[in-house]
Amino acid sequence: MAALRALVVGIAIVAAAAHCWVAGGTATKGPVTYVFGDSMSDVGNNNYFQLSLARSNYPWYGIDYPNGVATGRFTNGRTIGDYMAAKFGIPPPPPFLSLSLADDDFLAGVNFASGGAGILNETGVYFVEYFSFDEQISCFETVKRAMIAKIGKEAAEETVNAAMFQIGLGSNDYINNFLQPFMADGTTYTHDQFIRLLVATLDRQLKRLYGLGARKVAFNGLPPLGCIPSQRVKSATGECIAQVNSYAVQFNAAAKKLLDGMNARLPGAQMALADCYSVVKELIDHPQRNGFTTSDTSCCGVDTKVGGLCLPDSTPCRDRKAYVFWDAYHTSDAANRVIADRLWAGMTTASAPAPAPRSGAPGPAAVPAPSPRRA
Repeated sequence: MAALRALVVGIAIVAAAAHCWVAGGTATKGPVTYVFGDSMSDVGNNNYFQLSLARSNYPWYGIDYPNGVATGRFTNGRTIGDYMAAKFGIPPPPPFLSLSLADDDFLAGVNFASGGAGILNETGVYFVEYFSFDEQISCFETVKRAMIAKIGKEAAEETVNAAMFQIGLGSNDYINNFLQPFMADGTTYTHDQFIRLLVATLDRQLKRLYGLGARKVAFNGLPPLGCIPSQRVKSATGECIAQVNSYAVQFNAAAKKLLDGMNARLPGAQMALADCYSVVKELIDHPQRNGFTTSDTSCCGVDTKVGGLCLPDSTPCRDRKAYVFWDAYHTSDAANRVIADRLWAGMTTASAPAPAPRSGAPGPAAVPAPSPRRA
């Protein structure tokens, strides 16, 4: 966690000392943030994909979000990223597909995450329409070109070099790929071979981001995937599946080694692994100690339903704050708050300067983007 602490403290210092570009050409304090990921980080991009099977823009999602609106977040309220943004003193970066590159809103940060995405391009193909990680990087490349056109190459490079890149991917590569009997990767590769494929692909992708100016990268390690409700129901005892958890631990170790190697080889790189595994495992193993009552099933009771989502015909639990999991795959708003608190506590020090909050909200408009991935 020391590398991640140094990374975030460095960003806080830069944000407190330097001005960042925001809408209207004015300047304010706060780190520009770019988010890449899957449904744990998606804040509405998949809403714009009419054919996507990975969408959550309907009740009961968003019931605990401001105004009770379903925004496309795969939880009942805020995501971990929303809570982390608040700790940085900034609004959550808006979804890429809600923005217009003709305006200035994208200069303050963008969320490219898309439900169903994985590190591998073949992951999640049965969701039909979504942004893979490679496509999310292409979207960022589009944003970078627009930045250069608006504020000049030097200012754009400085902004991107100082920005925080938050990446949360890999869960779908297991849950919706390697562990699925109808997907080729699970039968083509041993687990050791699959990890090598994941790491080699991630290596190429992170180098591509580095080439586009990314220097400060926080990569979220996998949580204990064997303990999510959709996996527990596959166990005869209802307990966590140890082998799946072992896969997550092995991947996290390989990812950390990759990030450490990049820091050693790439000038200026500050890339670190966030230990989501330990944080989430603590909530699952000791729910009462952390303010919850239930961690082995979902609030919506959809553990065995196809898709595992909290559809409008579901019946959510009465006390949503008592459950670690909202649906069969995603943590609840209450859990996301605690997870963000724990990650932040491990990343920062009491003496680190805090970024000042900034205001401003995106306006919905069309944006030219790479074509979404289709099966």
